[in-house]
Amino acid sequence: MISSGGPRIDTPGTLTRLFFDGIEQHDKPDALQVKVKGTYTPISSRTLADRVRHLALGLAELGAKAGDRVAIFSENRPEWAIADYACLTSCLADVPLYPNLPPEQAAYILRDAGVVAIFVSDAAQAAKIAVVREKCPTLRHVITFEPALHAGADLTLAEVEARGATVDSEARRAQYRTSALSVKPDDVATLIYTSGTTGEPKGVMLTHDNLVSNVLASASRIPFLPAADTCLSFLPLSHIFERMAGHYLMHHVGASIAYAESIDTVPIDMQTVQPTLVLSVPRLYEKMYARVLENALAGGAVKSRIFFWARGVAERWADVTLAGGTPAGLLAFQYRIAQKLVFSKLKARTGGRLRYFVSGGAPLSPEINKFFYAAGLVILEGYGLTETSPVISVNTPTAFRIGTVGKPLPGVEVTTAPDGEILTRGPHVMKGYYNKPEATREAIDADGWFHTGDIGELRDGFLAITDRKKDIIVTAGGKNIAPQPIEGLIKTNKYVSQAVVIGDKRKFPVVLVVPNWEQLEKYAKVRNFMWTERRQLLEMPAIRAKMEKEVFGQLHDLAKFEMPKKVALLEHDFSVERGELTPTLKVKRRVIDKTYKSVIDGLYVEEHEPAEV
Repeated sequence: MISSGGPRIDTPGTLTRLFFDGIEQHDKPDALQVKVKGTYTPISSRTLADRVRHLALGLAELGAKAGDRVAIFSENRPEWAIADYACLTSCLADVPLYPNLPPEQAAYILRDAGVVAIFVSDAAQAAKIAVVREKCPTLRHVITFEPALHAGADLTLAEVEARGATVDSEARRAQYRTSALSVKPDDVATLIYTSGTTGEPKGVMLTHDNLVSNVLASASRIPFLPAADTCLSFLPLSHIFERMAGHYLMHHVGASIAYAESIDTVPIDMQTVQPTLVLSVPRLYEKMYARVLENALAGGAVKSRIFFWARGVAERWADVTLAGGTPAGLLAFQYRIAQKLVFSKLKARTGGRLRYFVSGGAPLSPEINKFFYAAGLVILEGYGLTETSPVISVNTPTAFRIGTVGKPLPGVEVTTAPDGEILTRGPHVMKGYYNKPEATREAIDADGWFHTGDIGELRDGFLAITDRKKDIIVTAGGKNIAPQPIEGLIKTNKYVSQAVVIGDKRKFPVVLVVPNWEQLEKYAKVRNFMWTERRQLLEMPAIRAKMEKEVFGQLHDLAKFEMPKKVALLEHDFSVERGELTPTLKVKRRVIDKTYKSVIDGLYVEEHEPAEV
């Protein structure tokens, strides 16, 4: 079965042309916004263009030449965008590094890509590079975004921009623009290293046209309001989802981009910025959902009854609306009351102007998606990978189906292999893995189909993802279990921070759970439990019973063989530093299986249940 979102809507293009056109067409006073001393300060399109040009000229003065690779090791901030556009307009390929990468992983990428210069956000990131700099033979310059030079950096961004400003002239500007526009659509724009859930990192070569095609196709599906739209940016720009959608796409459509101060300040920044668009991974929505339930249950019997009445009304309203109907009569009246009493408060916490949430990067629980839809906050769930620039499909306001990741974008072909693996073909598919021709051939077949490694199916043109191909658990009894949907259900519980289902080649599945310590400790204090270390709390039978009740209470409509039989409680979150998560926070199931082998083995000791058959 093959599905396509229609023919490609444009001719091959470049990000440099997209950048110049966006500056000229929108010329916004607040192209970017950054918090300075607690207040959001705008950066105009013209200032952005000037700083990009000066930095590009400054990089040339440092000896950077077309085709060189330059890394960016920073959290989200305007300087990230300025450095990126300066690299693009200098015909350089930039290499983003996740800000949470440890030094050795950063060094591997810098060596493999042959990076000649790196931008760092501050002294902390510079210190990581200093530790491994001798292992990076091609690295010549470390440039900090901080205003003053600090240990580990050779230059400040301001100094490099000043060098460029010194040589700026009318003739040099014309030469700069001509050179920038000479880049070819098939030229590599960026190398994004993806470790996946197994193996060493691979550099995904994305061309200018890979990204431009994805920008234009996405813009054709989701309506934007150039004069009014503001996007709050907090996902790492080193992540392709934020890079394409929250960076290039927003610039193209003329939306203002406001950078959150940090991931921890997102709730506050949301109310300050009052965004109309927010892009996130499902974890944000899971936390919001858990917080809403917590507030409802903590507010007393009356408040709790009102909340659950309102949620019931809203879900009935959603069922009618999603089926194509128009709620009327008593239901419409009740829904207006539910909005006023309950859901208006949730909307206010998003800033009050939100038009759409967009979700990507991992599966979103249908239960959570429906809750937000019923509340009047639409989450447009999409799907894609780094290797596909990234969007393959996305739900839109006019083609929306919960439990799916929408229809393929224009120009994007999708089919499924006999084993259910999703394959895709089109201008969005990467050029290949850098210096890894064999891995490229394994990923892209002779007919141009990219093998995603995800299992799914097409339903009336909508794509539904069921699991990762490599994540499928096969029990000793031969039963196939998709762990991600089960983990998604468990993580909707307010007492759960992380959950990983284990059970490959075992008699039955079990689940490792990291509690939400804020909630669990609050529960323990109310009951006057005594403890000094969290480990002691987890050893208490009453706590174990509580967590098992919460975990199993989330699991419904599962086949008997899918139901985890036991729960192990872990004290610490899984981490990137210990190799348990990828930089995009995907679980490395095999690493966790190995790291916690003794804990997992203990769950199967003296277990007399027969294997599922």
